[in-house]
Amino acid sequence: MTIRKKTYRSGPFKDFIAQGTQVGNVLYMAGQVGITDSGNVPASLEEQTAVAYSNLKHVLSQFGADMGNIVDETFFVTDMNELMENVETVYSQRESAYGGKPEVSQTVVQVAALVQPELKIEIKCIAHL
Repeated sequence: MTIRKKTYRSGPFKDFIAQGTQVGNVLYMAGQVGITDSGNVPASLEEQTAVAYSNLKHVLSQFGADMGNIVDETFFVTDMNELMENVETVYSQRESAYGGKPEVSQTVVQVAALVQPELKIEIKCIAHL
């Protein structure tokens, strides 16, 4: 049995990774990082978080969805101590992206590294459409 999927591909890894894959009414989004369209990586964790959420919004829009469709979220961070030291500003960016306190489950995981050494956070989500 073949599963019917709709995918969206963009960015430098579009030949290898779909930014979003819809199966039925569930959208699985690849982790988004704080790299701008021009390839810049902001220095701070707060700014990278804002850019990652902007990138998530773009992927959601390709499926006619928005942040309100997200039901599950995972933060991958390279330094848990840095996250905890900046938790108020990072979660302020999160609330700003969602337009208030999000009603989603969340997991936070520390990882050894992300795809580029200057990246501090990657945000992966699942949405219900």
